[in-house]
Amino acid sequence: MNLTVRLALLMTLPPLLWAGNAVVGRLMAGSVPPLTLNLMRWVLTALILLPFAWRALVPLSALRERAGYLFAVGLLGVGAFNSLQYLALVTSSPINVTLVAASMPVWMLAVGALFFGERPTARQLLGAVLGLAGVALVIGRGSWQTLLAVHFVPGDLFILVAVIGWAFYSWLLARPPAHMQGERRPPWDWAGFLLVQTLFGLVAASLFTAGEQALGAAPIRWSWGVVAALLYVSLGASLVAYRCWGLGVSQGGPALAAFFNNLTPLFAALLSTLVLGEAPQAYHAAAFALIVGGIAVSLRRAPRA
Repeated sequence: MNLTVRLALLMTLPPLLWAGNAVVGRLMAGSVPPLTLNLMRWVLTALILLPFAWRALVPLSALRERAGYLFAVGLLGVGAFNSLQYLALVTSSPINVTLVAASMPVWMLAVGALFFGERPTARQLLGAVLGLAGVALVIGRGSWQTLLAVHFVPGDLFILVAVIGWAFYSWLLARPPAHMQGERRPPWDWAGFLLVQTLFGLVAASLFTAGEQALGAAPIRWSWGVVAALLYVSLGASLVAYRCWGLGVSQGGPALAAFFNNLTPLFAALLSTLVLGEAPQAYHAAAFALIVGGIAVSLRRAPRA
C-alpha cells in the first residue's frame, strides 16, 4: 500500500482535530461545565446530521429491534467517552489526556482477551508493556517516586476510565451481534450510523448533564468564544474527523491508521504551547516514545520461516 498525499492528509486531519478538541475542552473549563459541553456538542452534531441522514431513523422498528446494542455503543462512544474526556480536562492538561488516551491499544488487547476470547501475541504483550510504561510516566509526572506514592490527578483517572470504555465500544463495533451483520444490518451509511449512535448516546449524555446540574454546576458563561468552540467540536472534531478517519482506515488499513492516531499527543503538545502556553516537559517526550514504540512492536509481523 503506497502512502499517497491524499491518504496522508486523510489520516493526519483527525489526530489534529482531536488534539484541538482536547485544547478546546481545556479552554472551556470554567465557561461551560464539562458534561454540559459534551451534551451540547452532540446535540449540535445530531442537528447537522439530521437533514442528510434522517432515513436511518425509518422504520423505527429497525431501531427498536437493536435498541440494546445501539444504546450500549451510544453510551460508550458518545455519552461516556467524551463526557469523561472533558471532565478530565478540568484538572489535567491536553498533553497528559492525549498521551494517556494513546495507550488505547493496551486496553484493546486486555478487553479483547478478557471478554471476547482474542488471545494477544507475544509482540502485542511486549507492546502493551511499553505502552503502560508510557502511561505510568505521564501519571507520575516523570517521577517514579510520585507514581509509587499513587498521587493521581483526577483527570488522569477520568481519561483512563474513558479509554477503557472506548475499548469496549470498539470491540462492540468489531464484533456486533447477528442483527448488525450481513443482510440483517440496516443499510446505514457512515452518517446514518453516526446519527443513530448519537441519538442513543444523547440519552446517557442528558442524564449525566442533569446530574451535573443537580449537583450545582456553574451556569454557562456565554461568549463568542463559547459559540466558536461548540461549532469546532461539532463540525471539526465530530463530523470532519470521523469522516476522514473512516475514509483513511478503509483505504490504508487499521495498522497504518494506528500509527497516525498517535500523532494526537504531538499535535496536542504543539497546540497547548501555542494556545495555552503549557509547554511540554521532557517526560512527555519519553512517554510518547514509549507508547509509539509499544504500538510499533505490537504491529510488526514476525518473519516467516
